[in-house]
Amino acid sequence: MNILLTGASSGVGFEAVLELILKSENKVIALARSADKLSRLLEIAKGLNPECNLFPVQFDLLNDDIEQGLKPFIAQQFGQIDVLINNAGNLEVKPFEQSSEVDFVEMLQSNFLNHVRLIQGLLPLMQTPSHIVNIGSMGGFQGSAKFAGLSAYSASKAALHNFTECLAEELKERKISVNCLALGSAQTEMLEKAFPGYESPVMAFEMGKYIADFALTGHKFFNGKVLPVAVTTP
Repeated sequence: MNILLTGASSGVGFEAVLELILKSENKVIALARSADKLSRLLEIAKGLNPECNLFPVQFDLLNDDIEQGLKPFIAQQFGQIDVLINNAGNLEVKPFEQSSEVDFVEMLQSNFLNHVRLIQGLLPLMQTPSHIVNIGSMGGFQGSAKFAGLSAYSASKAALHNFTECLAEELKERKISVNCLALGSAQTEMLEKAFPGYESPVMAFEMGKYIADFALTGHKFFNGKVLPVAVTTP
């Protein structure tokens, strides 16, 4: 199975990759901006499974060329994508009254539009059946607890949630399932940034394993769903 995951250099994305590579039949394409962190990921992966098929790719979703760079590389090396996990994102904590329009645009770009752009670019390489998993947040989940300073972040995740539902409807005849996991807290650098001093009951590797398992099997049970994955919020 050919699996592409973005935001692979840290947090739950890093841990999801380490879960996916345990099965040597999985070919995992791990995208991130940091070459150093990708090298570390590969080193750990080879330690866990010397026969793993991990392909780290340094790639900036905002600035690098999907159509002329990433897409031809995947088409030539792998032929198709079976699972796409849109995990990359960013979080900034800033009170609304201190936030500019640019702050909102940057959050929408990182947490929503980059995923839209990647899906549009790679959709021709996705065969039937396949699975697109968008990584959302309880911060953008309707009816969940909300927190001061996260209006731009939460709004961007809410956009991703609604997009998931709409895209699933468009792609259902092609048997391409689209789901979104609205994650609650997991002990990551991003959580520490948003809630300094808070300790989550869920470790990053536990959430990473859940994401990996869902990406491989969730399309058998769900399509067009935004699923809360949280024991606490945050």
